[in-house]
Amino acid sequence: MAFYEDMAVMALELIAEFGQPVTLREITTPEYDPDNPGGGDVMIEQTAQGILLDFTGLEFQNDTLIVRGDKKLKVAALGMAWKPKPLVQVDVQGRTWTVINFKEINPAGTPLLYELQVRS
Repeated sequence: MAFYEDMAVMALELIAEFGQPVTLREITTPEYDPDNPGGGDVMIEQTAQGILLDFTGLEFQNDTLIVRGDKKLKVAALGMAWKPKPLVQVDVQGRTWTVINFKEINPAGTPLLYELQVRS
């Protein structure tokens, strides 16, 4: 298990060196509370390290969910309070993107990396 923990540290170091900080934002609507009927949406944010990439031609051929303009965002998993999921907003390179799909790289139960498909 120590091997994959070391790999998670290495992934974070490499992405921090060659990538950039990204902000993930999730907005949820809490269940109705009769004691607080005016309660609004709740927003949680976290900062992570990520690398924004283009999809390759082969990925376009193999995955019908990818549309022109979508990007691939690789985010280091180490240190994240919660993992991304579809519809989470991501601020990167001055733009806000929406997570369409995500894949977790998680060998032996140790999250190393999240690969997100994002759309602006």
